[in-house]
Amino acid sequence: MTLLPRRLDQTCIEEFLSSFDNVLSDCDGVLWYGDTLLGQANEALNQLRALGKKIFYVTNNSTKSRDEYVAKCKRLGYIADKEEIVSSSYVMAQYLKQLDFNKKVYIIGMSGMTKELDDVGIGHSEVAPEPLTGHVFDLVDTIKLDPEVGAVAVGFDGHFSFPKIMRAASYLNNPNCLFICTNTDEKFPIENSSLIFPGTGCLVKCVEVVAERPPVVMGKPSEKMFSVISDKHQLKPSRTLMIGDRCNTDILFGKNCGLHTLVVLSGVTTMKDLEDWADSTDEEKHKLLADYYLPELGDLVSLLNNRNIQ
Repeated sequence: MTLLPRRLDQTCIEEFLSSFDNVLSDCDGVLWYGDTLLGQANEALNQLRALGKKIFYVTNNSTKSRDEYVAKCKRLGYIADKEEIVSSSYVMAQYLKQLDFNKKVYIIGMSGMTKELDDVGIGHSEVAPEPLTGHVFDLVDTIKLDPEVGAVAVGFDGHFSFPKIMRAASYLNNPNCLFICTNTDEKFPIENSSLIFPGTGCLVKCVEVVAERPPVVMGKPSEKMFSVISDKHQLKPSRTLMIGDRCNTDILFGKNCGLHTLVVLSGVTTMKDLEDWADSTDEEKHKLLADYYLPELGDLVSLLNNRNIQ
């Protein structure tokens, strides 16, 4: 049996704190639910910053630009600047810039993606609803492809539709057209609802099936996200902590990049999940197990406060 993550408590807080200089924190399900602060997570991150730790906000959510994330962080009591925000949209734009991409990107997504492309001077389609208004086969006469498009990028899009799938697949029929996605998350962590909110992964899969080829993934667990941060800020993997609530993205990302890992049970992953993976004989399941766990990130506050009075 593989060991479960260690519960972070007073007996190991010093060892924990001395193991890293940099913190990469996921956002949804760790720091907030939607627009609602999650417990004392802001105080926890701010206290780590006060201890001299570098803080980065690392999110697969592609719907907002980095400027919008800075505003949201500040509204919820987090200290943040633009250089500390690393979204899958930002990684996408940096990836294309590094390739010297000089064509247009067909976007299935939201303005968070287009704003990041604008920042690096890459052209793109506009984001807007494109509903199916007539018969499916009428699209043969109404859809016109842009010959300047050289990449398809899929992110979260609440107006996902048959015409958008058709456009994306038609562009991707050209083998020289790049296929990118911001992330493959299955669902959003939503509090106090019996409804399941589908994530970007299901939209990506639709396009992937009809295009008959996989995309290059920008977000966690892809190592591309860490390479963007480490190249710019010279971070050492062995001195970096990844905090997340979703083990198949956040924690696997940490493991793929050689980081220390802390899972919080305030979002997608549950204690039952951790127990099942520890009991499994599948080595791939063992990769989902973090080094430490906490019920929620705000629990770190009391550990830090008690540390100061001992």
